[in-house]
Amino acid sequence: MYRMFVDEVGHADLRASHDPKQRHLSLTGVIFNLTYHDTKVTELVERLKARHFPPRPDGAPLVFHRKELVNGNFPFDALRDPAKKEEFDGHLLWLLRNLEYVVISTTIDKQEHLNRYTVWHHHPYHYCQEVLLERYAMWLNRRGEKGDVYAESRGRREDFLLKKAFRFIYNNGTSHMTRDKFQLCLAQNDLKLYRKTANLAGLQIADLIAHPSFKVMLAKKNRQAIPDNFGGRIGRILEDSKYDRSRTGQIEGFGRKWLP
Repeated sequence: MYRMFVDEVGHADLRASHDPKQRHLSLTGVIFNLTYHDTKVTELVERLKARHFPPRPDGAPLVFHRKELVNGNFPFDALRDPAKKEEFDGHLLWLLRNLEYVVISTTIDKQEHLNRYTVWHHHPYHYCQEVLLERYAMWLNRRGEKGDVYAESRGRREDFLLKKAFRFIYNNGTSHMTRDKFQLCLAQNDLKLYRKTANLAGLQIADLIAHPSFKVMLAKKNRQAIPDNFGGRIGRILEDSKYDRSRTGQIEGFGRKWLP
């Protein structure tokens, strides 16, 4: 049994697509063996937290969130000390390099989507979700395995629409994959949505990886080198060993898919 944890970068609003900073939406799925996730991954993530950060005074669980880590915001203000940040970054990179998982990312250029489809405009998030699920199903079916999907809650209305879109794909398939292939490998017809406060290790790993993966895809699209920063170091880990790929080693179309 496998589970794909999904996180997003950007938003689905097509009206802001002309703004270069809001032009793209990216979804990243991180696939774990479920038993491995619930034991080893959860243990190592919690051990990393305990090693570098004190317990929260309110008793709430410590939950990794990329923006708070990057900015050194509470409860990660210890990272404002350069020496402590360097030590934590090294341990985090070790964890992301050595955990066993597979990454699939989809990114949509919303402006190009508007330009190309002047009449039909597929909802960007649902479009990305559809393509992500197709590749997850391909990955599961190649191995004869079953899996489900967990994602971060986005709000009551958004959650309702995401669950509805997921069920539609499960029950009807897509233009590129029949419903039988989805139902063969997806363990249930429902998308599970959780807030970050649920403290699920897989959702936190997806949160840490999603932005670097988007930056890798953007660099590849623009024929540029992977950024030479901390996110770029995560991106190179994904490029080296974590993206899904074909038997011949091809990542594009398997571990990465650019839309439209």
